[in-house]
Amino acid sequence: MLLLVGVGEGFRSGNKKQFASIGENVMFIWSGRAPALQGSFTSLRQYYLTYRDYLDIATECPSVGAAAPVISRSDIRAVSDYFQSSGRINGVLPSINAIRFLPIKDGRWINDMDIAEKRSVIVLGDETRRTLFMGRPAVGSTILLNGIRFEVIGTLERIGHGDNTNQNLQSYVPFSTMHEYFRPLNVGEAPNVISFINYQPRSRALHEVAKTEVHAVIARNHGFDPKNPDSFDEWDTIKTVDQVGKIFDAMNTFLGAVGLVTLTLGAIGIINIMLVAVADRTREIGLRKAVGATNGSIMFQFFVEGAFLTLLSGGIGIAGAALIMSALSGVDMGNFDPPKLVASTAALAVISLTVAGVAAGLYPARRAAMLEPVEALRKE
Repeated sequence: MLLLVGVGEGFRSGNKKQFASIGENVMFIWSGRAPALQGSFTSLRQYYLTYRDYLDIATECPSVGAAAPVISRSDIRAVSDYFQSSGRINGVLPSINAIRFLPIKDGRWINDMDIAEKRSVIVLGDETRRTLFMGRPAVGSTILLNGIRFEVIGTLERIGHGDNTNQNLQSYVPFSTMHEYFRPLNVGEAPNVISFINYQPRSRALHEVAKTEVHAVIARNHGFDPKNPDSFDEWDTIKTVDQVGKIFDAMNTFLGAVGLVTLTLGAIGIINIMLVAVADRTREIGLRKAVGATNGSIMFQFFVEGAFLTLLSGGIGIAGAALIMSALSGVDMGNFDPPKLVASTAALAVISLTVAGVAAGLYPARRAAMLEPVEALRKE
């Protein structure tokens, strides 16, 4: 039971870490397609998010706590003195690290002066740093992005674990610099186009309200009905976390039910053992009564024996499960964590088996204790 529930808890913990590596309560919205004519569902037109959309969201949406525009491209080749890489390059404002999880390892993050002066500086993701510099110092060095020289001012810590390197291949430059050199491709004549907007609600409970406010701003700016959900290309990580949480709750319930069946079989085994033990000791009970033992003292004896044996075996079971989980703790399980011992489940298992053991011992012991000493001594 402990191993089954521990596996479920490991899956849940790993899932939480995956979403934590993106950021807390992060919401994404990209450019989308809206009806070309009001009420039409067959003809669609492409619209592109702009810097104005970001400004309007930041100033007109009271439920939005923070927002940040991003220009993102994956066709930019980065070249160092040692190697080359083709990870994604993102143009961002300094405030995005308050929304996304972007922990600095060495150097510094992008600041307001970098934005104002359109500096050619870059913060490298961990996998990109490994590829470009192969163990050499990165901060202070320069690289070329499509032939334009950039100074490395910082590197990020590794995000996530396992083989998931997507986020670690991303690097970050000032938004103004990205807009100057690497504007989004294939977006027509629209000015100040951005790739997407990250935003956070003021609180987790306001994420649906914040989403509705953002929809209203974008629909107004691009001339379509905000009530058409198909017009928005977005990802609400809060909603996804809740949905995945329900899946893990169902999985834990299933694993717990399987564990309870196992626990029930264990309890039946204890009951059988105690019934046999009490039946074999009926003569002992009669002898004790003959020399003055009371019904209460006989029942207390079996209560203590049942509790002790069950607690002892439960302790051995917990220790065994803990050893197995400890051995698995160093195993790389990809995006999931190794099984974890859940204290409440361990306590429930021991208490349940203890109750079963005590009940199994007390019932036949009470029947034997109620016998006359002569009849109990006569028992074969």
